[in-house]
Amino acid sequence: MTSTELPVRPAAPGRRAARPPRGPAGPRRAARPDRNLTLGESRLARGLALAVLAILALVWLLPMAWALLTAFKSEQDASDPGQWFLPRHGFTLHGFSTVWERGDLPLWMLNSLLVSAAVTVITVLVSAMAGYAFSRTVFAGRRWLFALTVAAVLVPPQLLIVPWFRQMLTLHLVDTYAAVILPQTVAPVMVFILKKHFDSLPRELEEAARIDGAGHWRVFWSVLLPLSRPMLAAVAIFVFIGAWNNFLWPFVSTSDPGLMTLPVGITSVKDAYGIQYAQTMASAVLAALPLVVVFVFFQRHIVKSVATTGLGGQ
Repeated sequence: MTSTELPVRPAAPGRRAARPPRGPAGPRRAARPDRNLTLGESRLARGLALAVLAILALVWLLPMAWALLTAFKSEQDASDPGQWFLPRHGFTLHGFSTVWERGDLPLWMLNSLLVSAAVTVITVLVSAMAGYAFSRTVFAGRRWLFALTVAAVLVPPQLLIVPWFRQMLTLHLVDTYAAVILPQTVAPVMVFILKKHFDSLPRELEEAARIDGAGHWRVFWSVLLPLSRPMLAAVAIFVFIGAWNNFLWPFVSTSDPGLMTLPVGITSVKDAYGIQYAQTMASAVLAALPLVVVFVFFQRHIVKSVATTGLGGQ
């Protein structure tokens, strides 16, 4: 027996022999397949989960289906509770044509498009620069200023209506596009989101760019922004939708009919001609149609931004 060998005791009767220690090349157990994360591994559990999700989807779609059906009804059928699904007089485009003739929908949609696009571009650019400054630069009062930005998220925009309006009066900007656009570009939550996104990007890329002589602006514009396209697209979609649907501030900041956005213009038509259910739903469908188109074409950017950043659990 050599010095490296150890004596092996025989196993006692009724006992199993001791297993040899698992070394680097020792036996390993076969990897167990991943379990299904729905409600279990049985078909019944998966079917139950899919059924619950289908019911929730139908509950969510039911109001939109009702609004769409009402928009294609006549006013007589729309006001009849017994004709909630199939109208007695058939479907018609009278509600859409009436709203189009009585209001100035092309102008209102153009104003909404201009305001929403301007708000989106300015908000994304300013929020991205602020997020980069909080994430990658060091300056006096940075922590306090970021804490103030986070605290501003808790302030409801309705509380700022009077200060904004007094500021626009002082700057002589009331009844202008600037009065409608500029106050809506204040978005602390987007600054916070982009700051956290820039924190998740590897700093090695920034260090390599600085070795090549790049400054802050070059690093921000040529290195970090191209890596942040999914997140910037998601932020732009949310800002665009919020600006398109905003009613209170465009209603307060301007009284010129030529500057009305779509929500304000539709409300003026409803107030002038009374409540017409078919026309109201037709106006809502027309107002929501551009948002549906935008979301359908850019929804993949939202999913990609959540999957590739810290918001997706990485």
